[in-house]
Amino acid sequence: MLKTALKPKWIATLVGALLAATAFVWLSQWQFGESKTVTADTSGTTEHAVPLTEHFQPGRDMYVADADQIVTATGHFVEGSAFLVSGRLQDGKEGYWVAAAFEPDGAPGKNVIPVVRGWQAEADAPAALPTGEVSLEGRLLPSESPTGTREVANGPYAEISAAWMANAWDRDSYDGFIVAFKATSGGNDAGAASAGLEQIWVGPQPSGTTVNWLNIFYGVEWVVFAGFAFFIWWRLVKDDYQRDEEYELELAAWRQRQAAREALAASGGDGAPGAEGQAGDAEAASPTQPGPAPSGPGH
Repeated sequence: MLKTALKPKWIATLVGALLAATAFVWLSQWQFGESKTVTADTSGTTEHAVPLTEHFQPGRDMYVADADQIVTATGHFVEGSAFLVSGRLQDGKEGYWVAAAFEPDGAPGKNVIPVVRGWQAEADAPAALPTGEVSLEGRLLPSESPTGTREVANGPYAEISAAWMANAWDRDSYDGFIVAFKATSGGNDAGAASAGLEQIWVGPQPSGTTVNWLNIFYGVEWVVFAGFAFFIWWRLVKDDYQRDEEYELELAAWRQRQAAREALAASGGDGAPGAEGQAGDAEAASPTQPGPAPSGPGH
C-alpha cells in the first residue's frame, strides 16, 4: 500500500489534507480560546467613587467594566416614583428593597436611574422621598432581566428592570441601577436610616472564569474535521490500492489463459482435455486467437 501512497497524485492530496487539517486545528484552538471569559479583578478600582455621568452614559448596555463601580451623583428624586422590589434578603430574612427614580444633574436627555434606598421587612408603603437636591453614593449594578410579573396590581416588582421602570415612569432610563450606601440633602442625612429603612451593602462581584460550552463543542468539531481530512485521504489511497490488486490478479489470470491457448495451439488442438478446460469453452472455439489483455486500473 506504501507504493500506492507514494504516487504523485496521492502525495499532492496528502499535502492538501495537511493544509486543511492545519486550518481546522487552528480554528479549534480559536474556539477553545473563546470558550473562556475571564472577569478582570477590578476591586482595586471599583471601590474608588467616581461621578456617574463620567463613568456610564444612558442609551447603551452595561458591560463588565461598567458594573460594580461605586459612583456619586447629585440630583433629585422624581416625585411619585417610589416602588418596592420583593424577594430581597437581608441578614437571612426575606423582605423588600425600597427604590425610586433619581434624576442626576447633567444626565443626557434628563435620563433617570433607579436608586435603591434601603430594605424593609414588610410590604408597607415606601417612606416619603427626600425633597430638594440630594447627593448620594452607591454601587452601580446592571439592570435585572424582566419577568413581566408583579405580585399584585400596583404591588412590588420582582426585579429592578430598566425597561419596566422606563415604561412605568414614562421616562428614559439608564440601563442599570444604584444601591445607595449614603445620601445627604441640605447637609442632613437622607439615607436609609432617615427613612426608617435598613442599610443595604452590596459588595463587588468576585472575579472568575465563565465557560461557554457551545464554543467547546465547536472546538471539538474542528478536531474531528481535521481527523476526517486524513481519513478521506487514507480511504482514497486504499481504494486505489485495491484497484491495483484487482488489476494484478486479472492480469495474472489473463496470462495463464494465454499460456494455455499457446500450449493448445502448439499441440495442434490435440492437447489434453485439461488444457481445453483451462482455456475455457468459449475460447476453445478459437484456440489461436489471443484474448484481450485486462485494462489497467482506473480505466
